[in-house]
Amino acid sequence: MEKREFKEKVYSELASLTKALAHPFRLQIIDLLAQGSRSVEEIAAQVDISIANASQHLQVMKGANLVSIQKEGHYVHYRLADERVYTVWQSLRELGIDRLAQIERTLKDFREEKNSFQSLSIDQLLEKISEEGVVILDVRPEKEFKAGHIPQALSVPMEKLAQKIADLPAGKEVVVYCRGPFCVFADEAVGLLTGQGIRAIRLEEGFPDWKSRNLPFQTIS
Repeated sequence: MEKREFKEKVYSELASLTKALAHPFRLQIIDLLAQGSRSVEEIAAQVDISIANASQHLQVMKGANLVSIQKEGHYVHYRLADERVYTVWQSLRELGIDRLAQIERTLKDFREEKNSFQSLSIDQLLEKISEEGVVILDVRPEKEFKAGHIPQALSVPMEKLAQKIADLPAGKEVVVYCRGPFCVFADEAVGLLTGQGIRAIRLEEGFPDWKSRNLPFQTIS
């Protein structure tokens, strides 16, 4: 094999991998599957696209070995093929926030609208946990909480939060987290809690970011 042919083959294969990533729905699917495995029906509902459309995107991702499948009963469940798939998405997300001004402006505008423009990092949360009592609130769907969550976090899915506010420990700051920086559950929860006079702030990152740092987490079987 000639040198030029070798390079063309290698770089073409890498280009096909990046092409499989280059769609907003596929990036959302990676963000979703980082929370746990999903059927195509669940993915379609969460991403708000048709089942046929979701299936097409998943086939592209499967062809690039970004996702794998596992049969559970009558359903086929998709999962990320490798933890490094999330790491690549995480790096792309962080690069986009740092280098693309429009992403930063969009985040700022949305969070100001939801009264959740303040946030804290995982490192800052670790300091709060060690120094003082805080309430950690996981507002993702219950299925995602069971698949993995920050230790001692309370599970209150966003659609149930309004009815559960009175059950939260009184007088403590509430740190809310969800799937990641682009997940709106945490912003909506902070807006709701602060509107009720509760000190609340969102975690900038999500549970997959916590897990990717090899920090302890809990699951419920």
